[in-house]
Amino acid sequence: MELHSKRMLRTGVILVCCLVLVLSLFPAYAEDSESLESKTSELENQLSGINQEMVSISEEISTIEMQVEITNGEIQRTEESLQTAEENEAKQYANMKTRIKYMYENGDASLLEWLCSAENLSDFLNKADFIQNISDYDRNMLLELQETQQQIADQKETLETQQTSLTELQTSLETQQAQLQAKAEATSTDLAQFQTQLEQARAQEAAAAAAAQQQAAQETGSSNVNGSYDDTIINGGGSVVAEDEVTLLAALIQCEAYQDYDCLLAVATVIMNRVADPRFGNTITEVIYASGQFEPVWTGRLDEVLLQGPTSLSMQVAQDAVNGARLAAVADCYYFLYAGTGHPGINIGNNVFFPSW
Repeated sequence: MELHSKRMLRTGVILVCCLVLVLSLFPAYAEDSESLESKTSELENQLSGINQEMVSISEEISTIEMQVEITNGEIQRTEESLQTAEENEAKQYANMKTRIKYMYENGDASLLEWLCSAENLSDFLNKADFIQNISDYDRNMLLELQETQQQIADQKETLETQQTSLTELQTSLETQQAQLQAKAEATSTDLAQFQTQLEQARAQEAAAAAAAQQQAAQETGSSNVNGSYDDTIINGGGSVVAEDEVTLLAALIQCEAYQDYDCLLAVATVIMNRVADPRFGNTITEVIYASGQFEPVWTGRLDEVLLQGPTSLSMQVAQDAVNGARLAAVADCYYFLYAGTGHPGINIGNNVFFPSW
């Protein structure tokens, strides 16, 4: 009986201990569950923030790619101008050699004999004046050659500056891409899927832009196959701006287009379209000096034209654009590039204009 009582007591103690142990586990389990839910929520918030950063970085990459394409076009334009200047230099140099060869073979003696063969004083003065003209021509040719050589040196310096700018932009693009890759790996985000979605979006935008451009071309009668365009000038509404902004507009269009009314007005139309669009700056100054938009701004060419003063034609076109003049062919365009880049659009004066990227 006593042994049975002891066994019952021992069994009761064990049951009580087990019960205490089990009850002690419930709060711990509940705390772990709450902690897990909290960490999951934090992770979701972190992923959401990183995705937003990835979208922001992608937009920055798109901007840099646009700047790279613009710079490539301007480098190509400068190289072609440089080639023309070098051809002019070679031609001037050949002419100089011909003159020098003639002078060397005939010498000053023949000129002196020819001068002394004058029949009278009037003939003598005429021949002396002719010899002076020859000397002046040689001197002017030498000065012209020196100026041409200086132009080539300046153009080469500009090209080197543009190439340096392009290298920096490419380095920045690679850095942005590396940051995007690191963030994608850190959060186990499928980068290939993200890039596919981004490429699909860009393809859709490009298709929409091409369709809009084709429709605009049909409506205005412009065509890129034969190089024609609608040269009608329409009124887009005038603006009241300060004189220095008109000068700034004239300087930019002079940098970006040929000295032809339509070519200059096409670029001016793009600038004024941006001023009127809330996506861009509200003033001509804000539009032109927006980061990474126009190559003459960051290479210093715009400052050079402002220092020298725009041409009268550039000033006239700028004032007409401010007063409301728009080139109908590019009335819906907000971007342009050098035509050598191969970008689709309306070709006016070796610049190609389009509504969107």
